Amino acid sequence: MKTSVKATLIAIAVAVVLLVVGIVFALTQRAPAPDVADDGSLQTVRPDSHVLDEGGADAVTVVEFLDFECEACGAFYPIVEDLRAQFSGDITYVVRYFPLPGHVNSTQAALAAEAAAQQDRFEDMYHRLLGAQTEWSHSDVETPEVFRTFAEELGLDMAAYDAAIADPATLARIEADKKDGEALGITSTPSFFVDGVYVQLEKWDDVEEAIAKAVNG
Repeated sequence: MKTSVKATLIAIAVAVVLLVVGIVFALTQRAPAPDVADDGSLQTVRPDSHVLDEGGADAVTVVEFLDFECEACGAFYPIVEDLRAQFSGDITYVVRYFPLPGHVNSTQAALAAEAAAQQDRFEDMYHRLLGAQTEWSHSDVETPEVFRTFAEELGLDMAAYDAAIADPATLARIEADKKDGEALGITSTPSFFVDGVYVQLEKWDDVEEAIAKAVNG
């Protein structure tokens, strides 16, 4: 085979491979398919979902599925706080659990948040977990004692906290959020929905732009 012909065939083969890779990447990055209930609504929010900000009947609903140990969630934490301040009164901000299997303490952190929620202190634990994420994340073993210390520092009723951590219903509550997220097609965190519409994250201000568009109609 002549060198020029061989080179041409190799170039074509490389182009085909790159095309296939590009198609696969595009498919894996597409927005998740929505989970639609019998009444036609998207199951991004449940009656027991944790609401950080209540904007009222006409507010835009922003839902974040998060993993407290996820580095990306930690990076988005200050952005989310800025958005909550910027759109105060215009949005209802909802947080839902989506612990990832690759993070050893993600479920333990979610249990701590849910136990705190049972004492109406979800937001306090939410801030404690994300604000101190670098101090406790990426351990090789589960460290529930770390989160118990957080609870003590927040002044929680520790008998009630311990009972909530031990109660299978607390874990079931977390798993219910995870199940909803999976039904919505979520595979990574953080994942955001604005009025039921999934926000494809490509740049840092994608969530802000989606909220602003929804708020301004």
